[in-house]
Amino acid sequence: MRDRNAVADVYAASFRRLIVQLYAVTGDLSEAQEVVQEAFVRALGVPGRFAELENPESWLRRVAVNLARTRYRRRRTLDTLLRRTGPPPVVPDPSAEHVALMTALGQLPAGQRHALALHYLADLPVDEVARTLDVSVGTVKSRLSRGRTALAALLTEPADLARSGSS
Repeated sequence: MRDRNAVADVYAASFRRLIVQLYAVTGDLSEAQEVVQEAFVRALGVPGRFAELENPESWLRRVAVNLARTRYRRRRTLDTLLRRTGPPPVVPDPSAEHVALMTALGQLPAGQRHALALHYLADLPVDEVARTLDVSVGTVKSRLSRGRTALAALLTEPADLARSGSS
């Protein structure tokens, strides 16, 4: 717990200053906020090591700058690709059914949502979903079954229920 407190203390003392510094580096406030936040997330991943640093703010700054550089290179690579291939195709506005499906998926537990999305939307076979999620095939099958049942209940319109109940 002491190690996590060290991260919290540095966060309280340095977060704003790091944002200002990274804003100057990136030229984009939201980008600066994202890379500084990610640097703190990485510090939380190694709280013991972080607590032992002589200058934790310097470490955070270095991590944030490296993240900003990496993101910049990736964006530049994507821009080069887009210049070669042209703009991406226009994605039509989602249909009401698509919006309803995404809303219903958002209400499911994460495990069911991930299994359903990978199996039905990404079109992965069950064994590939299991490898991707690092769970057993049986777990994926169970999540798919429960997820389909929950989705069916969420996507059934009240009018449909009223009609079927009055027959």
